[in-house]
Formats: sequence, structure tokens, C-alpha cells
Amino acid sequence: MTAQAPRSDQDLATPDIGDVDAYMQRLGQGAREAATRMRRVDTAAKNAALLAMAESLEQARSEVLAANARDLARGRESGLDSALLDRLALDDTRLDAMLDGLAQVASLPDPVGEIDGLRSRPSGIQVGQMRVPLGVIGIIYESRPNVTLEAASLCLKSGNAAILRGGSEARETNAAIASCIRAGLARACLPEGAVQVVATTDRAAVGHLISMPEYVDVIIPRGGKSLIERITREARVPVIKHLDGVCHVYIEASADRDKALAIAVNAKTHRYGTCNTMETLLVDASLADALLPTLAVAYGEHDVELRGCERTRAILGDVTAASEADWHTEYLAPVLAIRVVDGIEEAMAHIERYGSRHTDAIVTEHYGLARRFLAEVDSSSVMVNASTRFADGFEYGLGAEIGISTDRLHARGPVGLEGLTTRKYVVLGDGQVRR
Repeated sequence: MTAQAPRSDQDLATPDIGDVDAYMQRLGQGAREAATRMRRVDTAAKNAALLAMAESLEQARSEVLAANARDLARGRESGLDSALLDRLALDDTRLDAMLDGLAQVASLPDPVGEIDGLRSRPSGIQVGQMRVPLGVIGIIYESRPNVTLEAASLCLKSGNAAILRGGSEARETNAAIASCIRAGLARACLPEGAVQVVATTDRAAVGHLISMPEYVDVIIPRGGKSLIERITREARVPVIKHLDGVCHVYIEASADRDKALAIAVNAKTHRYGTCNTMETLLVDASLADALLPTLAVAYGEHDVELRGCERTRAILGDVTAASEADWHTEYLAPVLAIRVVDGIEEAMAHIERYGSRHTDAIVTEHYGLARRFLAEVDSSSVMVNASTRFADGFEYGLGAEIGISTDRLHARGPVGLEGLTTRKYVVLGDGQVRR
């Protein structure tokens, strides 16, 4: 099978879609019709589509990477910052990870149709709950073209229809990936409306997508704080979101030195432009004199700018003073705020005040304090002796993630297949009538 070649940059810049309102209505209608059909699609057909998408993407590898190179060149010319360029970039390694994600999602159990909690009632009926798709999911995201494939795979496997609206900075890459998705759906005889990628970069399309409750059941925004705040403020359908990734690592007094160094360096320097990157390091006062100089050297090797509290600056010397704003900031850059704290109470109080409920970690050899941290830190992911960079759907075994939710309803943390379903009550009887 030969994948469709991506359209030219000119075509993508001015797609022939006519009126944006009418165009988005057509997408919504197509998605709603597809969602109805997807309820009766079995697991084998969904898996066949995912594997066909992977085959199409592999065959179109060079075209996808070439499209991405053009997007990157345009991004550099327009002055995109390094964090956004990093999110935008694809290479063979990242493409391989996308293919692995498709295979993993195909191998995961299908949650749709599962019935649990079945119990008998005195009337003789049995009552349980069945997992069912949410319906039509609108996903709005920036920069990362891998989201196009991840979102498509998870929505498809969970029996939903999806309308995907990527950022204009990735328009050629997203168009190339969309061709592979369409090819996979066609080979598996699934409705084309099951996954639709919005073809226009007109920002009015977003306003329409979030204001169509007759067609769209939930919106999932992935991007910067301003985007997510706008979606949350203006959407007329439910939103699954997170605003910031102000993630912390707390090195507790009993921490193993080698573990602490490895985790603190990895959590900050593995990648800068991700929401699970550590932005603030908390170090127990009993370890600060011995540990901070070694950490400063390690961060210096990665050109990480340090901003510290007064006690940090007293130990390290020439370090920029951290302002109140620094404790609130998701840098998405090689910048780290450091604070010396007196024990776990102060560390947890700092996280409670400044954290974003995303991901926070403790490094400790004290079982009781580890349990306290797990129980009392109110974040979507809480870790013991592990890098915050593990807060990821792929690393959690979800295959991929649609995003990371810091909400409490309807899903929390990395949102995988189960997070894209809901439950309905089912009742099994044998002729019972209510007396």
C-alpha cells in the first residue's frame, strides 16, 4: 500500500474548505455518525486499523520526516522558542516510538463492553456497570505532531470518534500523519469520520469545535496555559485538562545520595519542554551542604540556570535569587528553582502552595515518610524514588496518553483507554417486574 503524499505547504496554508462554520459542522456530523457506528465495531477491527496505520506510517516515514523538516524550518524562521521546537521535532527515534505506541495500544485489552460489579438484588435482577465510549472527543493541541497519532489510536481503541485540531506550526507534519490514519481506517473498513484532522489553521475552527455540544461530548486541550485557559473559559462541552506542570522533587534527609543525584538530574535535564519535567527541587537542610554543590556541578554540565532561596545561595554562592514568581513557574527550559527546607512538613507545604497537582516525587529511604508523602500530596501522580519524567502514559503501560489531567473528574493523571470511556448501568433479569 502506498501512503498518500502530504499536500503542499500552499495547500495547507489555504485549504479549500469553504466557510469555516459549515466545514466544522460537517466534521461534527461525520464524527457523530462515526461514533454511532463505532459502538458496534469489535476489538479485532479496531486493532486491524491500528496496525494498518502503523504500516502506512512506516511506508511514509521519509515523507513524514520531510514534512516535519519543513515545519521546523518555518518555526525557526518565525522565532519559535527552543522548547516548542523540541516538541515539534520528529526523528527516526521518535517515529519508532510512535510506531511502538500503536503496537502497544493494539495489544492492550479493550475496555469497551467490560461489565463489572455485577451483583444480585432481592428482586432477582442482576445489576452491574458496563464500560462504554464517551462518544465524540475533540482534541486541541500545539506543537507535538506525535499527539495526532497517539490521540487517534487511543480514541479509536476505546470506541470513540475524534476530531483533532493541531497547531499551525505542525501543519505539514500533521497532514502527512493524517494521510496514514485515513489509510489505516480504510483498510480496516472503519468509517472515515472516526478520526478527522481539521484541515484549516483558521483559529475560528477552535471556537466552533468547543461550541458544538450536539456533536462533541468532551474536549481535551493539550498545550500552553493560555490555550487551556481559553478552552476552559469558552467551551460549551466538558473539558479534561491540566494548566501547568510545576513538578517537584523533594530529597528527604534519609535519601540515598546516588539515587538522589540521579533522580534530580534526570527529572530536570532528560527533556526540558515536557509537562513532567521537574521545575523546583526541594532539599532537606540536613543534606544541603553536602549535596547541593555536587548537584550544581551536574546541572552546570547541562547549562541549567539555577535560582535559589537564601539558604541555597549561601551554600552555592553565585546563584540568582529565586523570586516568588519562580516557585509558581513552569519554565519548560533549562532553568531550575531550588529551595532548602526543614523536613517533610515544610516540603509538603511548599508543594501544596505552589504545585500544580501534576507530578511530585520524594527521594527517601524512610518507609513511613514515603507513605505520608504518597497519602498527603494531592497530585495526579505521586512518586517515591523515581524521576518525575515517568509520569507518562507510555511509561505507565497505557500505550500512549491523550494527555495528563490534573482534574478530579472525570479522569486524573495520564488519560489512556479507560479514561476515554464512561460507565452505564446494565440490568439482567428473567421476567422480573417491580412489586
